Amino acid sequence: DPFTVTHPTAVQTSLVSGASLARFDPTGKFVAAGRSDGSAAIWDLDTRAVIRWCEGHVKAVTSVDWSRNSRYVLTSSKDWNVIVWDLASPTDPPQRCTTIRFDAPVVSAYFHPRNRCARIVLALLSTGEAYVVDSRKEHRARVELCEGLSEGDDERARYATCSIMTTARFDPSGRHIFVGTSTGNVLVFNSRTKTMIARHRITGAGSMKNLEFAKTGRRFATNSTDRVIRQFILPTYPSPSIGAECTILDTELEPTHRFNDPISKVAWHAMSYSPDGEWLAGGAADPATHKIYIWDISNDGQFATALDGGREPLIDIHWHPHASRLASTTNQGSVLIWHCPSPERWGAFAGGFEEADENVMYEEGESEFDIENEVELAMRKKLQEDEEVDILGGVDDLVDHKVNGVAGDPDDEDLEWADDELDDDQQGWRLKVIMVDDDDAY
Repeated sequence: DPFTVTHPTAVQTSLVSGASLARFDPTGKFVAAGRSDGSAAIWDLDTRAVIRWCEGHVKAVTSVDWSRNSRYVLTSSKDWNVIVWDLASPTDPPQRCTTIRFDAPVVSAYFHPRNRCARIVLALLSTGEAYVVDSRKEHRARVELCEGLSEGDDERARYATCSIMTTARFDPSGRHIFVGTSTGNVLVFNSRTKTMIARHRITGAGSMKNLEFAKTGRRFATNSTDRVIRQFILPTYPSPSIGAECTILDTELEPTHRFNDPISKVAWHAMSYSPDGEWLAGGAADPATHKIYIWDISNDGQFATALDGGREPLIDIHWHPHASRLASTTNQGSVLIWHCPSPERWGAFAGGFEEADENVMYEEGESEFDIENEVELAMRKKLQEDEEVDILGGVDDLVDHKVNGVAGDPDDEDLEWADDELDDDQQGWRLKVIMVDDDDAY
């Protein structure tokens, strides 16, 4: 069934790119690979060739991200900079749209998942500080996310409980920012007001390493230093008003599932959900092998399989946005593209075609090979050629009514704020493919 997303089972191809991480774009046609030399390569999965080189950093790239419609690519680096590249520019390297400078190495950076102009960026620094940078004319600001006080806490409690921020992500709707801390807590901020609205304590979890969301936004997974991946069902958060007092929801989250390797007790480098949220992949931090563990969420979180990618240890993984494909990165810089091979169905090549296990005597139809009037046959073909064929019917390229499972509500203040100042990151833009000569390739 082509509409059923299952898990990958085999390596389809290997992209030798010197990468430390790789991310599929929202269409699934391209892969952005961040490299330790400060550059990023954009790979075309159809031709398996590099079509753009983003060369602008002087130190290793720490994260890459794609805009909503794949026009812009973001790269963050240990050189304290975040650069936004415009892939619609007819040059290689692409044109720089924005360079954001910080006061410390950047651990990770992400676009706002809903904003079309790709001007809202969430950045986490190596010093444990998270910033939201808004480059739009009417909202220009750089705001640090600060942990707030719960009811009953005093100022002394702020310094006693304040922890270092170790990971930060937008949720799929873009309404909230989730921040993992060194004490095992998850802080929730409103993206529009930048105020803290919730603090979730996770019993037994160490310092947070990664946060991951299913596309619907309700399922949420954490990876911490206690070598356990936990999945949670998130509550509903109210939308605060700017300047108004906001009550912080301080609760303890209870995981619905815990995933680990009970035998080897291996740690995890990264994790990623399938497009439908029914599968969860975990990249093992095994120094001797390239292992990817996959769990079936729809079957009560049962362990499904472990993929073996060879002897080069795994660094990072990312699931394809629409299909049963994975991208895993090795410590030698190769990007392995995993897929689920399907047997060929010969019956799909022609109507009425049937596969036969053994020879069968063919029975000729009554008028199957009768001679037809060539004039009538030519006239019938001409009439069919003159008929208009609608190949674009039902496709709306201008309006994306639903983004990451969140419908556009005109009365939602958070979504209205994110949709303000629309730019040219629209569906239908075209990328001019520039092939790299073999002598210039990695």
